[in-house]
Amino acid sequence: MKHYQVALLGFGTVGSGVYRVLSENGAQITHREGINISVKRILVRDFEQEPNLHLAPMELYTTSFDDIVNDPEIDIVAECMGGIEPARSFILRALGAGKTVVTSNKEVMSKHWPAFEQAAKSTGAGLYLEATVGGGIPILRTILDSMQANNISRVMGIINGTTNYILTQMTESGRSFEEALKEAQALGYAEANPTADVEGYDAMYKLSILSSMAFHAHMPIEVIYREGITKLTPADFETARLLGYTIKLLAIGKKAGKRIEVRVHPTMIPNTHPLASVRGVFNAIFLTGHAVDDIMLYGRGAGCMPTASAVVSDIVYACHHDQRHHYMTFVNEESISNEITLVCDFICIYSIRLKVADKPGTMAAIAAAFAEQGVSLKSVIQLGEPDGTSARITFITHAASEFAVRDSLKKIEALDCVSAVESVIRVEE
Repeated sequence: MKHYQVALLGFGTVGSGVYRVLSENGAQITHREGINISVKRILVRDFEQEPNLHLAPMELYTTSFDDIVNDPEIDIVAECMGGIEPARSFILRALGAGKTVVTSNKEVMSKHWPAFEQAAKSTGAGLYLEATVGGGIPILRTILDSMQANNISRVMGIINGTTNYILTQMTESGRSFEEALKEAQALGYAEANPTADVEGYDAMYKLSILSSMAFHAHMPIEVIYREGITKLTPADFETARLLGYTIKLLAIGKKAGKRIEVRVHPTMIPNTHPLASVRGVFNAIFLTGHAVDDIMLYGRGAGCMPTASAVVSDIVYACHHDQRHHYMTFVNEESISNEITLVCDFICIYSIRLKVADKPGTMAAIAAAFAEQGVSLKSVIQLGEPDGTSARITFITHAASEFAVRDSLKKIEALDCVSAVESVIRVEE
């Protein structure tokens, strides 16, 4: 039976979870998989500041990456540090030394994937990243190992648990964004600085990886349209309720031939859609393949044990492929391939709320501005204001182009009868 030795980079939430899974379930993994896996080294920043040191024998710990990269007995390096540096440098050094790397770090992978893969190929090392998207949900392995018969035309998912928790509270309890965020922070679901989550960066990193694999073409983060949830108000959720929709922060990718669109933004979806029922910190990812049609994977998208489950799964997978590691078969370069047409002027339905003067001619002027750009209106909801002189009007458009809607709103904002464009939310049926 072959024995593989692993080094862990970082011993926080994910790293300690990986050690726990390998310790508690190692015998079962050996029985089922026919391999033996043990942790030889654990890299920590500072012995004085590490809260989890009691979880493993002290002789395993080191503060020097040289102890890992120069150890010929270490086969696999599991990077669980997060952030860009020193994770990027450590990954490159490990791959350069011929050591397989398993990572849960979506930010560093989405920003430096091409360089990592080139380094892996140069030494024959493996590079595995299941844990970067969806926590314990086996979404990437599903795409690579279970959907080979399909041309995937759509990915659409809730891939950030923090924002989904906040939006669930705003939907079900009527809380403001600020109130829901404060509660998420108190429960440990949101960081003290929540920018990466609430502004959509975390979902953007994950969509870059997910869409690249689904569409067989590298989609760098720079080509992804991104919009966060910080501007959503209770009025948006009341409008959604009246229209039979639920608001979610969705990561959306669509492919038609060589045309691809990738975007992250708040989205209204029908209450009957499977994603509408995904509550709290759970994640779910919806895939459409030409043969299999629609499937959805659902589960915990973050946390100690779910993410550790994905990391250990990659470690086992890497052990079974140590003689011939698998790499991406698409062109994995920093820029998007010249063969791909990036769709920025995507087609969508829009919910647009305006604050307007409550007087004759207002509706006609707004409708004319939409019509000039070819934006057709499907329905209108008007709510009066207490002062009797203004109103809030929500328009639902038919499918329209992003640029046409933007141009319409520029003209509408300039109208004397319009006080403000309060909300623009895209709708996916």
